[in-house]
Amino acid sequence: MSKGLRVLFLPPGPLQTKPWFNDVVSSVSSRHSLLVFDCKRDLKTQFHEVDAVIDFGGKLGTREMADVAAGRVRLWQILGTGFDHFDLSYFKSKRIPVSNCPGYLSAPPLGDCALMFLLMLARRWHESQAELREGNLYNPVCQELKGLRLGLIGFGASAREFAVKVRPFEMRVSAIDIRDISPAEAKEFSLEFVGRPEDIDEVIGESDCISIHLHLNKETHHTIDARRIALMKPTAYLINVARGSLVDEAALLKALQEGRIAGAGLDVFGSEPLDPNNPFLTMPNVVATPHIAGITNGTSRRRAEFAAANIDRVADGLEPLARVDV
Repeated sequence: MSKGLRVLFLPPGPLQTKPWFNDVVSSVSSRHSLLVFDCKRDLKTQFHEVDAVIDFGGKLGTREMADVAAGRVRLWQILGTGFDHFDLSYFKSKRIPVSNCPGYLSAPPLGDCALMFLLMLARRWHESQAELREGNLYNPVCQELKGLRLGLIGFGASAREFAVKVRPFEMRVSAIDIRDISPAEAKEFSLEFVGRPEDIDEVIGESDCISIHLHLNKETHHTIDARRIALMKPTAYLINVARGSLVDEAALLKALQEGRIAGAGLDVFGSEPLDPNNPFLTMPNVVATPHIAGITNGTSRRRAEFAAANIDRVADGLEPLARVDV
């Protein structure tokens, strides 16, 4: 095994230090020399002789960093799955290998959160709490999940987790993906219907709950737009634990206010952090969380371990896994 590398960590902000910072330190520093970036110090000095960079969430890397890293850094490891906020084209132009953390590392808690949203919406959580505080009983009348159809838009790791978690509730599940879902996979996850992007409208119209599990890019921006929201049943729910801009939020808000759909569970928004005065936060048919669906101790540990293993591969002369620049 070759000697350790010089690794520069672009750390999270103070509110996100634990457990992310400690997990990276414990996973990486046992074999490699780990340095922590300080925005108050000279950029070129800190990147001197650096072999690999761990970028928390992919939000911290700049073009200036890419300029000084070019020709030296052998891996830019994003400590997160999505890279829509990362200037990938510029890093590619500098020929810096870039990897992300694959979706399966955060899929279990994303599935948990999606299920939580579904249950809270079906049990009309906000309304039940209002009735409880008023001293009332037996209201509201809630929705059973048995026999309802769940439509999964995107069938990657988090959607597969969600499909497994709703199985005990005896829901009927449809899935859409850009790839072919094999009959064996459909059987494994108890899918009644599998389709391609051209089948999205059909699935949306037939489903009692739509859950979005897509990467955000130019093609998927506002996949759920006003036209597709209009296709939803008035009793249907929309769940989004992926990226806010996959949904036209103005159209969603209008549909919720007008009662054209039953509710929404939202962990992500087009502009974050969400304005505290945003009307989504006061609506009885909306359950919202501050982009925490995948934020768990387990996700932090798994991502740190993946990053460390990828740096080990580079140190041993192997190709890093999960490259997004090729």
